[in-house]
Amino acid sequence: MIPLEADGEALRPVAEINVTPFIDVVLVLLIIFMVAAPLAMAEVPLKLPHSAAAPAVLPNEPLLVSLDRDGRLFLDAQEISKTALAEKIGELLAADPQRVVHVRADEGIPYGEVMAVLGQLGARGASRLSLLSEKAATP
Repeated sequence: MIPLEADGEALRPVAEINVTPFIDVVLVLLIIFMVAAPLAMAEVPLKLPHSAAAPAVLPNEPLLVSLDRDGRLFLDAQEISKTALAEKIGELLAADPQRVVHVRADEGIPYGEVMAVLGQLGARGASRLSLLSEKAATP
């Protein structure tokens, strides 16, 4: 026999999920991982042997070549002529041939001028070139 309420309607079972225990378990797991994560990242304490080898050399910062709308060239933030750029890049890449060269050019510059600068850099030994751009606006 189904129990009836005071107004004569039958009692219906509750069809909702009780999420309180789930939230409690998730919060406890969160606290456990927050405490355990820094411990997992800790290095193993070691006493390393000594070596006569030279320390590893960190890579140099990339060179930045910029070409503005007026066709002026810049090496890092300093204006430079095309011939001086070739000489300076040659010197810098002779010291570190694996150095990266970042090239920035104004979007109004003709493609041929940008290619001329890239060709000049390649002729001086720049084998690791990167063309920089800005992130496109999301529609």
